Amino acid sequence: MKYLLLVHHNENMFKSMPEGTRKDMLTESIQLCHQLNANHQYVHASPLQPEATGTIVRVRDGKPMVTDGPFMETKEQLAGYFLVDAKDREEAIRIAQRVPGARIGTVEVRPVREINGLPGE
Repeated sequence: MKYLLLVHHNENMFKSMPEGTRKDMLTESIQLCHQLNANHQYVHASPLQPEATGTIVRVRDGKPMVTDGPFMETKEQLAGYFLVDAKDREEAIRIAQRVPGARIGTVEVRPVREINGLPGE
């Protein structure tokens, strides 16, 4: 079953960390991806650009509303994700515990709904 591991942390705190620490966390994340790939658990992963670079699109009563970021007054922002293939929730949680971002923020573990008819199936 596929699980989306949503990595949240405080962007300002992350930016204030020494550059070497940030680079080490990225290197560790890449190594985790290679370990997951060797175990046939890796699907995809990527950090996200800062929240301020995002755009929110809503359609209400047929009218689109587009809002540039930042969006919410929150302590943590969505920083990246890992899409993994795990046998169950417990295994997905064990993977989430290895995500470097879990040490400075949170990792939300969400099962992905499987639906038929998508491209590539």
